[in-house]
Amino acid sequence: MDLNSLKPTAGSRRPRKRVGRGQGSGLGKTCGRGQKGQKSRSGGGVPAWFEGGQQPIQARLPKRGFFNRGRKIIAEVNVGQLDVFEAGSVVDVKALVGAGLVGKVGDGIKILGNGDLSHALTVKVHRVSAGARAKIEGAGGTIELIAPKAEA
Repeated sequence: MDLNSLKPTAGSRRPRKRVGRGQGSGLGKTCGRGQKGQKSRSGGGVPAWFEGGQQPIQARLPKRGFFNRGRKIIAEVNVGQLDVFEAGSVVDVKALVGAGLVGKVGDGIKILGNGDLSHALTVKVHRVSAGARAKIEGAGGTIELIAPKAEA
């Protein structure tokens, strides 16, 4: 057996349907689309979600609340979690992601004031709460705010 002698199994391949080639072909004139109507036209047919003109399902279901499409998704880290870093180290976006404290940065990282910090750190994040700022600076650390989406 050679590669050039291989053939598909009998009946597994069908010839392409050649429409519009005259009455004798069996697929002339209307080309198998039937008579008139939207589905017979070029580009005709309706999308899968069309319900024949009745009220669509997403319009029939009740709506509640408000969905803010412009919301910001801020990753939160507490001051107490920053103790995993060595004294004097720089804690930035890459360091927080690398330590597993932040999964997805989103629109920024905010340091919150829960917990205590035992040593000085240089923190470079997008936002810091007032309580977190007091605890970081009280431990001898510094805070640098960076612009949103500056690092990812």
